[in-house]
Amino acid sequence: MKQILSTASVIAVLLLLDLYIFNGIRGGLLKWHIVQKKWFIKAYWIISVCLIIFLLLGVYVKLGVGVRAALLFIYFLLFVGKASLLPFLLIDDVRRLGIWIFKLLKKEKNKPVANAPVANQPAIPRSEFLVKAGLLAGAVPLAAMQISMKSALYDYRVKHRDLYLTNLPKSFNGLKIAQISDIHSGSFFNKKAVVGGIEMLLNQKPDLIFFTGDLVNNYTGEMKDYQDIFSKVKAPLGVFSTLGNHDYGDYIEWPSVHAKKKNFEDMVTTHKNMGWHLLMNENHRLKIDGDEIGILGIENWGELSRFPKYGRMDLAVKNTDDLPVKLLLSHDPSHWRAQVLPQYPQIDMMFSGHTHGMQMGVQTEHFQWSPVEYVYKEWAGFYRQQQQQLYVNVGYGFLGFRGRVGILPEITIFTLKAGLAPNSLNG
Repeated sequence: MKQILSTASVIAVLLLLDLYIFNGIRGGLLKWHIVQKKWFIKAYWIISVCLIIFLLLGVYVKLGVGVRAALLFIYFLLFVGKASLLPFLLIDDVRRLGIWIFKLLKKEKNKPVANAPVANQPAIPRSEFLVKAGLLAGAVPLAAMQISMKSALYDYRVKHRDLYLTNLPKSFNGLKIAQISDIHSGSFFNKKAVVGGIEMLLNQKPDLIFFTGDLVNNYTGEMKDYQDIFSKVKAPLGVFSTLGNHDYGDYIEWPSVHAKKKNFEDMVTTHKNMGWHLLMNENHRLKIDGDEIGILGIENWGELSRFPKYGRMDLAVKNTDDLPVKLLLSHDPSHWRAQVLPQYPQIDMMFSGHTHGMQMGVQTEHFQWSPVEYVYKEWAGFYRQQQQQLYVNVGYGFLGFRGRVGILPEITIFTLKAGLAPNSLNG
C-alpha cells in the first residue's frame, strides 16, 4: 500500500508539472498558432502520459535490460529538457504577479468615485522572450548530454572515504580497502580506457580489494576479452568478490537448462582464474598479527520482485560470532534495509553496487540526486543506522544506454579507522 501511495504521488506531481509547463508554453507563444491547435494539445498529453508509463514500466516491470534502460533514458532525457524550462516559467510568473500587485495598488490609490465606470483591466500576458529562452535552455542540456555522456563512460573517479568501526582491532587500523562494482564487461567498447581505470585502482596500492557483483550483462563469455585485464586486480591481502543479479544469466532465454548451468559454472571459474576469492553465502576470516575480522559475501538478494533472492545470510554469518568486525559484500543495497538491519545487527558494514546511480544525476561532495532515488532509498555513497553502515558504489562499468551524465564511474578507497563515525555520512 505504501508503494502504491508513493507511486500515485509521483504520478500526480509529474502530471501537475506537465500541466504547468503546457500552460506556460501556450501562454507564452500565442503568436505560434501551432501550439493552439487541437492536435498539438492531444499530442502533448499523449506523449506526456506515454513517458510516465515508460517510467513506471522501467521501474516496476521485469523487462529486458536494454528495453528497460531505453525507456528510462528516454523519459529522463526529456525530463531534463522540461526541467530546464521550469525556472523561466517561474521567473515569468513572479514578474506577472509583481505587475498585477503593482496595478492593484495603483488602482486602490486612484480609486474612482462611486458609480463611475471602470475600464476593464487588460490581462497580463506571458513574456514570449522568457518562454523562448526557456525552450532554448531546455535544448542546450540535451545537446550537451549527447556530447558528454559517452566521454563520461570511462571518466573514472577515485573517491577516498574513511570507514570508522567501533570494534576495529588495532592491527587493522589504517588498512586500505578498494571497492569496485558492476563491471558489466559486455558493454565495454574501449579496452584501453578500461585498462586505464584498473591502473588508477592499482596506483592507490590498496591492501584489500572488494568486487560487489555484476561482472557481465548476461553471458560469462563477455569476459573473454577482459579477463586478462581484470586478472591484474591484485592486493596483498587478496581480492574478494560476490555475484550480482546479472551474473546468473536470468535475463535471457537459454537453449537448455544445462546451457544455463554451464554458463554459471564458467562464471565461478572466471573468478577463480582471475585469482578472486568468490564468496557465495560464506565467510572468510582475515587475520593480521593475531587479530581477525570477518569478510562475508552472499549471492544476490534484492527486495524488488524482479531481482532474485539467492543470498543466504544464515550461511554467510555461520561461525562468525567471535569476530569483532564483520564486513558484508552484498550486491543489491535494498538488502541492507530489508534484511540486514532488522535481522543481522552484528553486521558492521555492507558494501553494495547495483544502482549505477541510474548513470544520470548530480553528485558532488555535499549533494547528490538521481531519479533512481525514487526506487532505492540508498543508492550512492555512505548510509548509517545506529552503528550499522552501508556504502553504495555507483559502478565501474555501465549497462543499457552508452552514457553517464553527472554520475561518473567510481573506484572507492576506504581507510579503516577505529572509533565512532561522524554524524553525517551520506554522499
